[in-house]
Amino acid sequence: MSLPPLVEPAPELTRDEVNRYSRHLIIPDVGMAGQKRLKNSRVLCVGAGGLGSPALMYLAAAGVGTLGVIDFDVVDESNLQRQVIHRQSTLGLPKAESAAATVREINPLIDVVVHNTALDRDNILEIFGQYDLIVDGTDNFATRYMVNDAAVLLGKPYVWGSIYRFDGQASVFWSEHGPCYRCLYPEPPPPGMVPSCAEGGVLGVLCASIGSIQVNEAIKLLTGIGEPLVGRLMIYDALEMSYRTVKVRKDPDCPLCGENPTITELMEDYEAFCGAVSEEATLAAKESTISVHDLKSMQDRGEDIFLVDVREPNEYEIVSIPGATLIPKGEFLNGSALEKLPQDKQIVLHCKSGVRSAEALAVVKNAGFGDAVHVGGGIVAWVNQIDPSLPSY
Repeated sequence: MSLPPLVEPAPELTRDEVNRYSRHLIIPDVGMAGQKRLKNSRVLCVGAGGLGSPALMYLAAAGVGTLGVIDFDVVDESNLQRQVIHRQSTLGLPKAESAAATVREINPLIDVVVHNTALDRDNILEIFGQYDLIVDGTDNFATRYMVNDAAVLLGKPYVWGSIYRFDGQASVFWSEHGPCYRCLYPEPPPPGMVPSCAEGGVLGVLCASIGSIQVNEAIKLLTGIGEPLVGRLMIYDALEMSYRTVKVRKDPDCPLCGENPTITELMEDYEAFCGAVSEEATLAAKESTISVHDLKSMQDRGEDIFLVDVREPNEYEIVSIPGATLIPKGEFLNGSALEKLPQDKQIVLHCKSGVRSAEALAVVKNAGFGDAVHVGGGIVAWVNQIDPSLPSY
């Protein structure tokens, strides 16, 4: 369905703006009125990472008058494979500032607002309230639910996107005209069920494919042209080169935007709601976590331990801790790993950062290996604190 324009037109375009946006102006559906609406628009991009990079760059190029970017992370070398808004020269800089610098180079005629902070329940309503439209480039479920809830409570539309390996999804959530994110995903997936891009990887160019779709939807909403993805989920498979859409209906029982909402303000703890780590894993790791320095000392003393790497084989090929045996986490979850564990040695588990090894630790503890431990911080901490000569990812 078509929707009315989200914003009113600006009074005029300058000569420089007419020259810059001339290819928009000669499109009948956009024209002078549409470009003036873009100039008068205020759009916030949540995240300056994989999706945020192309989204910010094309929103700037399109002439969105005020473009906000919020991110609290810093540019890391592993970002450069897909986060094309950043450069080698900006390694170590705050992502929000690095992104803003690139955006200003792309289009000096727009205003760029930097929010170099973590988005949380204490600041999200105030920040979102400054903008007409939200573009969601987040990569974790806790922030996605918080973004959705804030947008619904403020009555604002937001354009959502998601990427993983070769697959991408996009939609527009606007509770006044269709479903919200909770209508599509009432509950987050169980802990460990959906790996993050840091664990499972993502094809770099997929970010551009989905990010550009998000900008396309934003332009349609702001100018009132076309049929936005309200009530539809777009699914993209880069390997098969296929697009398909699935209808998403507003859930009358949605606790946030349904007929009898029970969520009337932001939730107290989104991290707990989404449960990045299961309760069993949290309990198992509470008193059975060692540091990478502890592990190094155990190895130096020649202690009789059985060090297990619970990552995937392709991760193991990138970098590994000396002496580690690869047994992927999935084998712990299905029970097949237990027969590979020696009964006469202390089991020491590790993964990339400590999340997956905590889940495996819970399985091992329940199987009777009471003295088993896992390494907090995983191989990331090992590289940073013990052997910086090793590669990281």
